[in-house]
Amino acid sequence: MVRQTITEAAPPLLAVEDFSVSYATRAGDVPAVTGVSLEIGQGESLGLVGESGCGKSTLAYGVMHHLVPSARITGGRVRFAGQDLAGLSAAEMRVVWARDLAMVFQEPGASLNPVLTIGRQLMETPRVLEGLDRAEARGRALDLLAEVRLPDPEAMLGRYPHQLSGGQQQRVVIAMALIRRPRLLVMDEPTTGLDATVEASILELVNELRARRGMALLFISHNLGTVWRVCERVGVMYCDELVEEGPAREVFSHPRHPYTQGLLACLPRLGAARGTIDLRPIPGSVPNPLERPTGCTFAPRCEFALAERCSRGPIAMETLAGDGHRVRCVRHGEISPGAAQQAVRGAAVPPAG
Repeated sequence: MVRQTITEAAPPLLAVEDFSVSYATRAGDVPAVTGVSLEIGQGESLGLVGESGCGKSTLAYGVMHHLVPSARITGGRVRFAGQDLAGLSAAEMRVVWARDLAMVFQEPGASLNPVLTIGRQLMETPRVLEGLDRAEARGRALDLLAEVRLPDPEAMLGRYPHQLSGGQQQRVVIAMALIRRPRLLVMDEPTTGLDATVEASILELVNELRARRGMALLFISHNLGTVWRVCERVGVMYCDELVEEGPAREVFSHPRHPYTQGLLACLPRLGAARGTIDLRPIPGSVPNPLERPTGCTFAPRCEFALAERCSRGPIAMETLAGDGHRVRCVRHGEISPGAAQQAVRGAAVPPAG
């Protein structure tokens, strides 16, 4: 995995500041993202993890300003390359999408038009947006298919999506996302539904392309091991809030929030004899957004919660000394991460050392 050092003086490529999104429903506005702040530097990778319904994908769509009609941004802002995206018109935003931002979705088949050949879909963007002729666009498409390691690019151009495997479809979608050389690539569960071997090859490809092109990456996944393989930093979301964020090695090896510790304790240990290791599931489930607990949203599921401290009011993110590790927990200094460290050893995420 590529590990880069981002110059402290350099401004972030993406800066999300106190960002909030809500969905309009019959029961009222439902918060989906609440007060999230994070940054991604040029060429840096950040992974978002958490259970389903925690707001990871909504945050990504909000960053892209590509929300469904029922969703609206209720606070904060998103700055890309120093530009406030909220101030752009729809036409101006389309230019940013075409030039600097790209997204790979969870289901590759849904991103491809079933009645058009792969070649026609790949060639459309450079022909429409760059004015390339057919031969030039075809050459660009062939180069991209070779770059994402698809065999026989010439034959691939004439095929339809249903003639490709899931892994091949995902490589085509990645090629489509990269065709304008974006500065930031957003990937929403890009390996869901792929078998382990194909997933490994896709992750290897993502690392290789990011290193070669110097682009930044926002990677969303339920799989902590997957995030470890492709991301330098990791953010943990719970109940529409960011509860922990920092360098991947530090967060996975020394988790400070009980929720992060719980996620790591759920990991199986490679090489452990059958029946010798008990997985420790997190009790309960993510609360209904309309019935958010007061104070810490994780408190009802947390074995360390103290009502007099954890449920009295909003809890702010606190930055720990040294490396930008942040956590939203009033007891983070009193909770030992030892149990989580034991779960990490031998699992998909290696400990620091």
